[in-house]
Amino acid sequence: MLKELSELIGVSGGEERVRAYIKGIVAPLCDEVIEDAYGNLIVRRGKADKPRILLAAHMDEVGFIITAIEKSGFLRFQPIGLIPHVLLAKRVVIGKHDTPGVITAKPIHLVKKEEALKMVTPEEYFIDIGVSNEQKAKKIIEIGDLGTFDTQYSEKNGIAYGKAFDDRIGCLMLIQMLKTTDFPLFCAFTTQEEAGLRGARIAGYRVSPDIALAIDSTASGEWPIEQDVAAYPEIGKGPVISIADRSIICDRDLVTLVRETAEKNGIAYQDKIPMIGGTDAGPIHMTKTGVRTAVLQTAARYIHSSLSIVAQKDIDAGVRLLTLSLEAIFKKESLWN
Repeated sequence: MLKELSELIGVSGGEERVRAYIKGIVAPLCDEVIEDAYGNLIVRRGKADKPRILLAAHMDEVGFIITAIEKSGFLRFQPIGLIPHVLLAKRVVIGKHDTPGVITAKPIHLVKKEEALKMVTPEEYFIDIGVSNEQKAKKIIEIGDLGTFDTQYSEKNGIAYGKAFDDRIGCLMLIQMLKTTDFPLFCAFTTQEEAGLRGARIAGYRVSPDIALAIDSTASGEWPIEQDVAAYPEIGKGPVISIADRSIICDRDLVTLVRETAEKNGIAYQDKIPMIGGTDAGPIHMTKTGVRTAVLQTAARYIHSSLSIVAQKDIDAGVRLLTLSLEAIFKKESLWN
């Protein structure tokens, strides 16, 4: 299932294919299915009694939006959730026709000697879809079309390679929860997280939970760092528990519960370096009178790029930790009464 989720195209603001795929799987497992005006898919299983628990994972992925079509047929664009240095020479697909293209700049053999010594700037990037003029390009591409990397999923020796693991892994984990447990809860598959944590704000207000868990991916850091500097999480070393990031300081009691659950059940886990990144937990925890919220993540190398790498055992351990943590939450009434 991770292959299908990874290869689906669902850039922020264009999550329709991902939503339809997930809905087809989870609708038969749930008592209520809502597609709101902002594109979120929110499902409920069981009665909406206390505790009202919300699990959230975002459907969208990083990509870009077409901003101009030049007379030559080349396309100009702006990134969504991407930093420019991961873009050059990458294969992409664009728009409703999945038009193939490549992000490029002036060819190296046409660059003057003095130009070759300087870095190409993002303003010089364009997308070539193989047409020869503006009229031909406009037959298949419109300004405002969304695009992302053209990456095929693969796996070998317990390692998965693909795009959009942030956060199709979280979506997979929520689907697994609905398939293998009978907890009464809400699951929100949210939109536009990469564009500013937008869909989760709406989902949080609709559900109005007592407790929420954002299930996401986070950047691993397997590269040399300075001595005595805190290490980033690494793939293959277990789920990642967040204490705080730029969008939230997680509920301390809930973080303690998840940690103790991991330790009690022999599940290796990692801590995320505080104050880095942000997740759907940010807007959800500020819903109405406030929501106890925590974040459980899976480490992946090179998120927000054309190819990410993740250890399958981390996903499996994350699902197990999430399941056991939910069991503990239902038993600990002091968290929600």
